[in-house]
Amino acid sequence: MDVGIVVNPVAGMGGRVGLKGTDGKVAEAIERGAEPRAPARARRMLDRLAAVAPETSVVAAADPMGESTVREAGFDPARVVDPFEGEASASGGAPDPTETTAAHTAAVVRAFAGLEGDGPDDERPADAVDLVLFVGGDGTAADVAGALEGTEVPMLGVPAGVKVYSSVFAVSPEDAAEVAASFSRTERREVMDIDEDAYREGEVHPELRGVAHVPVADDLQSSKQTASGTVESLAEGVAADIRERDGEGVTFVLGPGSTVGAIKDELGFEPSPIGVDVWRDGEVVVRDAAEAEILDALGEENVIVVSPIGGQGFVFGRGNPQVSPAVIRRCDLRIVASRAKLDDVRALRVDTDDPDLDDDLSGWVRVRVGKFETRMMKIV
Repeated sequence: MDVGIVVNPVAGMGGRVGLKGTDGKVAEAIERGAEPRAPARARRMLDRLAAVAPETSVVAAADPMGESTVREAGFDPARVVDPFEGEASASGGAPDPTETTAAHTAAVVRAFAGLEGDGPDDERPADAVDLVLFVGGDGTAADVAGALEGTEVPMLGVPAGVKVYSSVFAVSPEDAAEVAASFSRTERREVMDIDEDAYREGEVHPELRGVAHVPVADDLQSSKQTASGTVESLAEGVAADIRERDGEGVTFVLGPGSTVGAIKDELGFEPSPIGVDVWRDGEVVVRDAAEAEILDALGEENVIVVSPIGGQGFVFGRGNPQVSPAVIRRCDLRIVASRAKLDDVRALRVDTDDPDLDDDLSGWVRVRVGKFETRMMKIV
């Protein structure tokens, strides 16, 4: 099997510093102390691929879009595609990760597919890879799908962005490797993206950006769906429990989403748009907090209140990267969800960037579904 690997080196950098995305915000993310996320997730996928399919032939994008990570995982690329050839770097040396663009991604992917010029060939070229594995978020997925338009070359995403609304991603880096090594058929799936500026203002308007061939496997996540059903009584019950702890110095980290947003409304404050708010002793301590601000606000006793994201069942790792492993390890966990949302998922999932923590969080958990009612769900 021939696999093309391309990494968006700045994907997801805006998440932990509270930017809810990196499109057009790379410089600001760096100023806030953001660190690259995608290369480490690429390495996790490649390490697993080397374990389950060491015979895989890999075609890599030149650095900073994947080559070194591929070699570090033990693969000797059969070919390296350099989209920067002939370009002058602003630094005067090798291309800086912040200088990568959608055009570079598209150029790499078209080379992976054996395409020349601007239009697809009538027949699949002999040097086309069997699968394009990309590491990034929804914006990267849209770039890859656009470059593959008109071809039957399949694509599969290793999730490294903040949003990840499309149904072309594997659940985790390791799952992406498993799917790549074992898939036998593909199906057409939608590539979605949203306007990040509107997203930062609390408006989520998914837009169809393309349709791509994607390997079919149980470990692929589905698109986010809007769950139906009321959360009023749930919010009332949880807010009452939180207020009972007012005056005791308990810090509550309240995650994003409509369900926890209803709890914030019940507590009597305007929730930050799709952000994380910190509450203690009857007042908001930090609004729309980044990871560092959450850590600074934590006390002796801390509780995270979070709801699974959409129809994917992700408790951590999609839409709430501010709630990092460092935050999670210092807090008790409370999961809340409407009955309708849980009916749409078979299990809950976590993807914290810390495999050991993911293992610690796995297992059966109690999920609050009403004013008093709970349901047992398994984190897998």
